[in-house]
Amino acid sequence: MTLDFKVLRSRLEEEHKRLVADLEQLDTDMHPDRREGSPFGKREEEATESFELEKRLALEKQIKDQLAKIEHALDKLDKGTYGLCDQCGQPIDPARLEALPQAALCLNCKSLLAKNAKGKLPTG
Repeated sequence: MTLDFKVLRSRLEEEHKRLVADLEQLDTDMHPDRREGSPFGKREEEATESFELEKRLALEKQIKDQLAKIEHALDKLDKGTYGLCDQCGQPIDPARLEALPQAALCLNCKSLLAKNAKGKLPTG
């Protein structure tokens, strides 16, 4: 299986645009609607607002993490290192890149990362 880098770049750029738009939408929706006349008073409003803020911050972090991975993949395309594992330097399976164009690790290194409780790859 041969990779078409132009197609993968296009997919990465489209996903980047979508995520940036999602992030902008989150910023627009930042102010929750105020409840008026709640039978539980201000505490319910504060709890709801706090929950919504936590949810929004978690979603924002997830989007920013995805953006960082996509930007890293685009940078690797520019540098000519796209398709090589960040850890071991071996080629990443083309099927993996086809399914997940922003993949930075081969399946072996990704598996080692998942097994390690601290989330760091062993060195050496």
